[in-house]
Amino acid sequence: TRSLLSVFEEDAGTLTDYTNQLLQSMQRVFGAQNEMSLATEQLSKQLDEYEKQIFALGKGDEEVISMLQQFAKTVEELNSLHADLATQIADKMVFPMVQFREKDLTEISTLKEIFGIATDEHEAAMVKYSRLPKKRENEKLKAEVVREVAYCRRKQHQASMQYYCALNALQYRKRVAMLEPLLGYTQAQINFFKKGMELVSKKMDSFLASVNSMTHSIQAQLDAEAESMRLSQRELLSVDDTVYMPDYDREPVNRTLIQKAGYLNIRNKTGLVTTAWDRLYFFTQGGNLMCQPRGAVAGGMVLDLDNSSVMAVECEDRRYCFQITSPNGKTSLILQAESKREYEEWICTINNISRQIYLTDNPEAVAIRLNQTAIQAVTPITSFEKRAEGSPNPDRARPGGLVPGSSKKAPAVPEPEDLIAPGTPIQFDIVLPASEFLDQNRAGGRRTNPFGETEESSSSTDDSLLQQVFAVRFLGSMAVRSGHTQEVIYEAMRQVLAARAIHNIFKTAESHLMVTSSCLRLIDPQTQVTRISFQLRDVTQFAAHQENSRLMGFVVEGADWSEGAEEGRPSFSAFVFESNTEGEKICYTINLGKEIAEAKKDPKALAQLMKSMPLTNDGKFLLLTSEAGHAANEGGEDDLESEA
Repeated sequence: TRSLLSVFEEDAGTLTDYTNQLLQSMQRVFGAQNEMSLATEQLSKQLDEYEKQIFALGKGDEEVISMLQQFAKTVEELNSLHADLATQIADKMVFPMVQFREKDLTEISTLKEIFGIATDEHEAAMVKYSRLPKKRENEKLKAEVVREVAYCRRKQHQASMQYYCALNALQYRKRVAMLEPLLGYTQAQINFFKKGMELVSKKMDSFLASVNSMTHSIQAQLDAEAESMRLSQRELLSVDDTVYMPDYDREPVNRTLIQKAGYLNIRNKTGLVTTAWDRLYFFTQGGNLMCQPRGAVAGGMVLDLDNSSVMAVECEDRRYCFQITSPNGKTSLILQAESKREYEEWICTINNISRQIYLTDNPEAVAIRLNQTAIQAVTPITSFEKRAEGSPNPDRARPGGLVPGSSKKAPAVPEPEDLIAPGTPIQFDIVLPASEFLDQNRAGGRRTNPFGETEESSSSTDDSLLQQVFAVRFLGSMAVRSGHTQEVIYEAMRQVLAARAIHNIFKTAESHLMVTSSCLRLIDPQTQVTRISFQLRDVTQFAAHQENSRLMGFVVEGADWSEGAEEGRPSFSAFVFESNTEGEKICYTINLGKEIAEAKKDPKALAQLMKSMPLTNDGKFLLLTSEAGHAANEGGEDDLESEA
């Protein structure tokens, strides 16, 4: 629209220059009583120049050009004027052209300034709106800013309508303004020279009649066009204020787009630590992200989107921000959308383009199919089939199995809705509260007895038989409805992995999972702070993924006191991890811990168990080599990318 507007403005500027030149010629005719012959000759030449003018919008000027050429010939013949003719020339030739310049062309200039002011006010309002904080925002301030944006948009819309209508009307008025003064001038000449113009008038009667009818026809077209523009303007301005309000989208998000265009805020670095946001027009073209600054004829490429990644980010307390990163990770852009709908559509569009869907024969159908696949990824399906081969002890490695050799029939597979409630939120990280972190740091270090004696707590004595550490990455946890079936773990794994894939969450922090005969503890490898701990008796089920052997999960039973009962209602939560080794080894260790806990109740059973299992020199059960030291020696990054 702005590019088309520049064409109209260029045409108006050219017309203004030409009108000023033509008016100067007419004024010379009026003032040069003694040099009338030279003045009319110059006027004739100036009329011929209209054909050589390069108007950006020259449609419909062919008839005007031919008539101006006829007028130029007539002006050459009328090269001698008398002083009494000055009054008639002033009234019929100079005045209409002056009125056209002062009324029509000046109106265009004034409306252009008003449109520019309205545009600047709208830009200022959008900057203020873009700076609204995301958290703890003031609702009163937000409402005021939204109303200000709506008011500025309506004002800009109204100013643009008036400006566009005036530019459209100018295309008709310039034809009348070119012909009407010359018609008056010629009629004045005929009236002044009665005898001399009788012969001339006979030659020009038909020509002047055609000019007169043409001006009336153009005037009628102008009136009809003006009325149509007024009706359109009234209809467009009669809409509700919500149309002008940002972030008030009623249409649903279209996730199958392969092309997108619109204004975005881009963050640019202005110094070592300072940044600035610029509002620019962005659009996609093929596999490229383009940007077109204001005043530019065309856009330039900003980033190649093929195989790029896009994800939502938190940036300077601004809403609707997302980041685009090139495949090699060296180039990244942080952009801000105007509304939530635009924000989601931009992310989906760039994601579709990065998969090179636009290169297929039917990109729209491919995008729709991929969107349906993503929707199905979070729709419950049948659980994974069971498989328990490949463990060090198949009986103990059986997921959740405590009684080897059980011959019970496998129950019917429950429906996914019976396992996990639809819409259950998923937690992707375990955040340790600051108070708990300080308490553990304050009391976590072991004190040295100055008398050389050692102190051992009862818990460490209980765990002395089994202490095994595994390097794991926490993938997610969620509330489940059942805690006594293996299918709930498989369903939780599927939903957690599907949610991470849909939301582009691939970074995970490595932790150490310590399995003892009394509890499970998730330990931060850097600070040695326990992030979360579970009693082993509360672990009701545990299982490893049957296709991806590095995935494992377990279900923990708790109590829900929200209903106010004397005894809390049992509640279950599923936790999903990715291990550096096979998940069945962790399940085997958990199962062994449960067996040890059961055997502690009977000394004979404990002795029998210790005889059947190999022990280390210090009396602990000999299991796999501890992974904690191996993970620490690697000195890896805090955030790793999950391979799940």
